[in-house]
Parts: sequence; structure tokens; C-alpha cells
Amino acid sequence: MPTKTAALVLGGLLLTTSPVLARDPLTAIDWLKAAPPVANIPPTLLQEPPVAQSAHGPDITVTPLERLLPPIGLVPESRTGLPATLWQGSPPEQLATLIREVPVSDLPAMQSLLMTLLLTEARPPFRDDDQILLARLDRLREIGATDPAQALVQEAGPTENAQRFDRWFDVTLLNGDEERSCAALTADPYLMQDYAARIFCAARRGDWPTAALMLETAHALALLGKTQIALLDRFLNPDLYEGMPPLPSPSAPTPLEFRMFEAIGEPMPTRSLPRAFASADLRDIAGWKAQLEAAERLTRSRAMNPNQLLGLFTARRPAASGGIWDRVAAVQRFDTALSTGSADAVRKTLPAFWAAAQAAGLEMAMADLFAPRLADIKLDGKAAMIAWRLRLLSADYETAAATPPNDSRHSRFLASLAEGQPAAELANTSQEQAIATGFASDSTLPAAQKLLLDQGRLGEAILVTMKSFSHGADGNLEAATQSLAAFRHMGLEDTARRAALQLLLLPRG
Repeated sequence: MPTKTAALVLGGLLLTTSPVLARDPLTAIDWLKAAPPVANIPPTLLQEPPVAQSAHGPDITVTPLERLLPPIGLVPESRTGLPATLWQGSPPEQLATLIREVPVSDLPAMQSLLMTLLLTEARPPFRDDDQILLARLDRLREIGATDPAQALVQEAGPTENAQRFDRWFDVTLLNGDEERSCAALTADPYLMQDYAARIFCAARRGDWPTAALMLETAHALALLGKTQIALLDRFLNPDLYEGMPPLPSPSAPTPLEFRMFEAIGEPMPTRSLPRAFASADLRDIAGWKAQLEAAERLTRSRAMNPNQLLGLFTARRPAASGGIWDRVAAVQRFDTALSTGSADAVRKTLPAFWAAAQAAGLEMAMADLFAPRLADIKLDGKAAMIAWRLRLLSADYETAAATPPNDSRHSRFLASLAEGQPAAELANTSQEQAIATGFASDSTLPAAQKLLLDQGRLGEAILVTMKSFSHGADGNLEAATQSLAAFRHMGLEDTARRAALQLLLLPRG
């Protein structure tokens, strides 16, 4: 690649813009104007010294002053029921590790609770150095919830530091909304040290000469690796490489590499990539099959609203048969049967629909979507049992408990559990007995959670209980009992009931 002295000098200036000049244009970006002013932060409460009782000076108590940070989140505490002090009192490093690592796979109630914890408005602990916010953003991305991750970091202020900006840049790339982050990076190059990102953004904003010059300079100064140079060169000069063999795909691409491979006409399949990349397949440029597969994957992690999945499932008629097309056909037939109100039509289509949902791990999504409409359909036999179990998995589980399809021991135990009072005398398996013990009136709060709650560490106590429940779901019956009891003592009764019902009604793995 040719290099000229003038290009090196000018390119070097582009890559090392002075901080003062770089930061001035930020105020011109519209979305930043709407950011909450610093004045909105609640003032520090000062303790007034005691009034003097004599001519001597008052005794002054010295107390360290700490600024009360504003809560960060997308859902107000009035909706989640969780206080803004959720994260207070816990060591930030320990809390951040729990947020990133608490296991929720194949545990829908835990997935929903985790999403609530990640999105609720809560103040960061004092001196946490952004650790909790960054952990929340990382876990949202791991789940595949890239839209909420983008919204959360934008509310917090994505250009406050490089760590926030890195995460913002990645999710905007996955969401196809990089105009915002590229505008900020162009205005302030010091937000990111990745020259590939700066070159990409220059080209993305139509400044091809600057992008080419920066690439020449980065190549001459060895600021980028050979594979990055090759990819960027094809991105900037696609005509020069027409008919050339495709580049080898990286095994663990960054969102930027993923988007550039897409731009040069070599899109990478997302099925083998981390879940966050599935978000890219929801864009209009993706084919219907890719959109369906991405939507199923994101729905399984509770990162996507089931209504969006249904919208894709019913958008058009299946293009073929087998695999996902059979699921689409089964859902469409069942949806049509429900719309007719015919019990006979529902009876005929429900078993195939439910088998398709189970094969894809979409039982919870289908319960959310169809349980309310099933409540008014009179069914019998196998269809009645499927419909009742589906309703037990929905938010209307307590209403469903009043109308079990038969009088079997198992049905009566499920009904009593849905009502929050599982009958111990009906518990037949060791798992049912562990669940009944967790709901017993004499159950106590486990010592570990009690200690955390006594110290005001509610968020940590919830995360510890979620971790314990995952062990219970894997076969540790004592952990199952203790975690269910802990949820109930912490006021998370709905979570406890739904988690227990899911243990009995849904297969793991």
C-alpha cells in the first residue's frame, strides 16, 4: 500500500486530535442536548452541627460527604417493586461478578427476574467506578437484549467514559443504529482507541477521503493488524477486490468486524455466534428464515417480546416444510383455530402446536401469547390437559388453578402450588416434597440471605438466591427448598410460584 510523507503527517494528526478541539463539537449533537443536567442530581445532605450550650465552640462531628448519585434504569421502581437502593451496601466487585455470572439458562422465572434487576431504576453503590452499570450492560448483551442495553447506556450517558462508549458502539452496530455512536466518535476521537472504528465511522458518515487517509497512516505506522487492514481495505475499496476469494471469517468476530463483513458482501451466519449477534438478523435486510431463527433464539432467553415473535410467525405463509417451517405452520393453524372460537378446531390443532413449541423451547412464549384466549375454550381429554398446563405457565396461573382438567393427585398438587399452598400430603416425588417444604408456613429465611438483608444488601441477596435456585433445578433439593423460601421471605412470591411450576412442567436442557 503506497505511503506519502504528507499523508503520514496529516493522517497522524487525524489519529491524534487534540482533546480540546475534539470535544467542542459534542454540544451540537441533538441527542446529547436532551441529557439530564448535572443540576438534577440530588444535593448532598449536610448534618447541622449541634447548637452550643455555652460560650465554648460547638463540638463538630466530621462526616465524609458523598454525593447521592441518580438512579439509572429504564423501568421505575413503582413498576418493578424494587427500591432504588437495590445495589447499596454490597462490594461493587462482588456484585458485578454476580450480575455477569448468575446462571439462568433454561429457567424462565430467573431470566425474567434477572431482566427486571438489570432494567430497574437503581442507584449505583458509592465508589463503584461504574462497575455495576458496566456489568448490567454486559449481561444484557450476553442475554441478547441489545435494544435495552443501548437504551440503558444512552440514559446513563454513553460518552462519559471509554468503557461506556465501547459498549454503546458495539450495541449500536448490532442494532443497525451506528449513526449515533459514529457521530459522537467523529466529534471526539479520544472516546475510543480503536483506529478501525474511527476509519469505519469516517466512511459511514460519507468522508471517504479521510477514511482512506487514516487507513494509509494506520498501515504505515503498524497501528492495525494485517487481517484488520485487509478487511478495511476491502470495505473502503470494494471494486478493487471484485472476483477475489472471500476473506477467512474470524471465529470470534467483534460487532465491527461482523458489520464490515456484511458490508463487503460476505455476511456471517449468526447461529454459531454469541446471542447478541442474533439481533442483527432482525433487521429488514435479513431474510424471513434468518429473522425467525433469530427471534426464536432471543425469545428463549426472554430478551424479546413474544408478540414480536408471533408477528414474524404470522407475517406470511411458510416457504417450505420441515424444521422451522413446520413450527410456523403449526402456530398459524392454532392461531386461526383460536380466532374461530371453535373448540373442535382448537382440539385438533393444539397437540401439534404444543409439540412444536416444546421442540423449540418456546413453551413460555406460547403460554404468554395464547393462555388468555384458551381460558374461554371448553376442551376435554389430552387437549384439556395441554391447555391447562399452558395456562399454569402463564401469568394467569392462579386463575387456572381453579379449573384443573381432572382430579388426579398430580393435578391437585399443581393446583395447590399455583395457589401458593402446595399440599405436602399430595407431594409424591422428592422434587415435589422439596417444593412443598419451601412453601411451608414454618419455612425460614436462609442464614446467608438473612445476613445480607440485615446489612441492606437486597440486590445481592436476590442474586445469591437465584444462584441457589439454579443449583436446586440441577438436582440439589435442599437448595431448591431454601431458594423458594428465600424468594417468598423477600416478597417475591410470584417468582417463587412460577419458578416452582416451571420446575415441574418444563424439561431442562
